Amino acid sequence: MMMCSVYKSAKKPDTYLYVPFEADLDELPEGLMSVWGEPELVMHIDLSKRDKLALVEIHELKSKLEEDGYYLQMPPTQEELAGLIEKNSS
Repeated sequence: MMMCSVYKSAKKPDTYLYVPFEADLDELPEGLMSVWGEPELVMHIDLSKRDKLALVEIHELKSKLEEDGYYLQMPPTQEELAGLIEKNSS
């Protein structure tokens, strides 16, 4: 089982922070948290039971959590949105 917690930013709309379950947010880079603002818990996810997420590749997410201790999901660009729509409609 690989649990992670998802937080949304109070300052940056459509920006999410994935961290290992029950991670100490005080251990994240100071610059990240100063730009991020007060995190608001959205949900907990068991990554071992998921093949995909809407805007994040599971293998990339797991890799970043293991290497960096967090994954920052920024809002998708117009090009990324167009690609997602095309991919999901075929």
